[in-house]
Amino acid sequence: MSLWHEFLTNQNRTIWKWTHYLPIYERHFSRFINKSFIFLEIGVFNGGSLQMWKRYFGPFVTIVGIDINPKCKKFEESQIHIRIGDQSDPVFLQSIIDEFGLPDIVLDDGSHIQKHVNATYNFLYEKLNINSVYFIEDLGCAYIAYWGGRLNKKDTFIERCKNFINSFYLEHEISTESTESISVYDSIIALEKKAPNVVGQSSIV
Repeated sequence: MSLWHEFLTNQNRTIWKWTHYLPIYERHFSRFINKSFIFLEIGVFNGGSLQMWKRYFGPFVTIVGIDINPKCKKFEESQIHIRIGDQSDPVFLQSIIDEFGLPDIVLDDGSHIQKHVNATYNFLYEKLNINSVYFIEDLGCAYIAYWGGRLNKKDTFIERCKNFINSFYLEHEISTESTESISVYDSIIALEKKAPNVVGQSSIV
């Protein structure tokens, strides 16, 4: 069953996603369907997307949602675990790993504040297993001052990814040693992991 169908026929908690995200999700996530793995979504809101992921991925996925709002805890159900904490806090993030293991998919739909996006990436990305996916959405916020963004502002995640792309060729950014591809879409960046120091051609989509 496609995510588009899941989205259109949803009668559970409201799902807050741009519709153009759905085929992008499927491009990067479909290989995980009916597999046993850990899915980490940062930003729970009203829990609708967590239910969508449960239906989409099937009975073997462990879904972990994290949010700073303690009211989100009520959205737990079978396969869905909610933990309350700050996405930029390395102690909190390590507690998630200690409890559930390393996630195979990270979807950052959290605060959208650029220093938080960077802090979460800094802690989690290099720890992830080979073939993991790191997915950041709503990156239009990287251009808005409210979320710590601005066009060409050096510390936004968008500008950081421009450096990652340069590093595929210039080899000065360590994180690209373990990155298979960087896919850039409208408001989304997805990074696919590979084994570090593998000889071969990286792709940029």
